[in-house]
This record gives sequence, structure tokens and C-alpha cells, in this order.
Amino acid sequence: MKRKIIRIDEEKCNGCGACAAACHEGAIEMVNGKARLTREDYCDGLGDCLPACPTGAITFEEREAPAYDEAAVQAAKLQKAASAGCSCPGSRPATLRPGMKPGGCPGSNAHAIRRDSVSAAPASAAVSVTSQLAQWPAQIKLVPVNAPYFDGANLLIAADCTAYAYANFHQEFMRRHITLIGCPKLDEGDYAEKLTRIIAANDIKSVTVARMEVPCCGGLENAVKRALMASGKFIPWRVVTITTDGRIAE
Repeated sequence: MKRKIIRIDEEKCNGCGACAAACHEGAIEMVNGKARLTREDYCDGLGDCLPACPTGAITFEEREAPAYDEAAVQAAKLQKAASAGCSCPGSRPATLRPGMKPGGCPGSNAHAIRRDSVSAAPASAAVSVTSQLAQWPAQIKLVPVNAPYFDGANLLIAADCTAYAYANFHQEFMRRHITLIGCPKLDEGDYAEKLTRIIAANDIKSVTVARMEVPCCGGLENAVKRALMASGKFIPWRVVTITTDGRIAE
């Protein structure tokens, strides 16, 4: 049948993986560092992946293609959930225990990451720490665009998992910052429009993006880049990448 479907220009694709993360149907996969439409029958033609692409590599075209198979999509989602998310590095389960060797991706066993720096401390040795969260709400989708705390703020835009992966996240990143958090893989829509309005409407002094090393987080970094460009402002900014075993990537 002839219908509307996406087209991916591999020459323009930079391999960020944002489109694959944005495709809720699983029609797009990363193959040899490039995004590819691997299942035409999984593509519903609605284009959730288009705004996620930072290079404009994805467009619509009308051509002969298999009909969208919603039943197959739902079955694939159930199978993916049953296999513990092994197809996506960003959702692969990990057990962080001292002395455990890295494992593969078995269907029912958690992937283990060795963390020699982790040690069990007695309750008497517990250290009291203070939260550095400077405002509420913290979710990008919930925060008001014109909140007074944005005036003169150093902005931290962080992926949800960063504060859990990096032990000293509050002191090293959130301290003296206004913190906004989100997950481009789990949240519906694109952050760029909301972030553009926040940056354009307020006196933001600097922007720090804290993301995980997994491909899904490329969507957050790309949204911030587009927001900064669309705001028309020149603001110092940087990106810090956290590894899944709790280090700052070099």
C-alpha cells in the first residue's frame, strides 16, 4: 500500500541515537553507528522521531510500504520488557556490588558492574549530607517558565539517572545551581521548546548539561543545544557525561 512513512538520510545522520530513543514503536535501530528504519511495519507515520533529530536527517515521504502493524508493535514491546531491556544500553539492568565481574545481558539476570570503590560502611560511620536542590519543582515539564529563581541563575539540566549514578552529584553539580531534570527516553515530547522559553525569558548566566553515557541521553543534550540557538542568546555552556559505573567520562 502507498502511505506516509519516514525516510532517514544516512549522510546527515550523526549517530546520536536520539531518534531511536524517541521512536516508541521500535521501528528505528542504530546499525553501524547510523540510524536505520529496520521495520517499516512498525512505523506509524506520525513522526515522533523528527523533532528529536538534531541534523534534520529524518523527513516524511509517501511511498509503497507495509501497513502499520499495531499488534506486532505491542507484541514486540512485551517481548522487550520480558527480556529485561537488553536491546538498549540505556535500560539494561545493572547490579552494582563490590567484587562482581561484569556480565553479559542474560534474559533474566541483571548485568553486573564491578565497583571496587564501593564499600559497606557501618551505621555508626554514616555521614550526614544536605540536599542542594534549590527549587521545586525540578522536572523540566513541570517547572514554570517565569519562576523568580531563574533570574541570574546558573542552570543545571540533568538526566534523571545522573544523581543516582554519581555519588557526589549534589555537592559538585547541584550546589549553587537551579536544577532541571528529565529523561528523553521516558518523557513524551521534546524539551527544546520549553527550554527555549526558559532561556529566552530569563537572565540565565550559564548552562551545564549532565547526561549519562547511554545513547538515549543524546536527546537531552540535543534539546539544550537547539534551545540555546533558538533563544538568540550567547550563554556559556558545557556538557558533562557520567558513566554507568559512576565516574565522570573523560
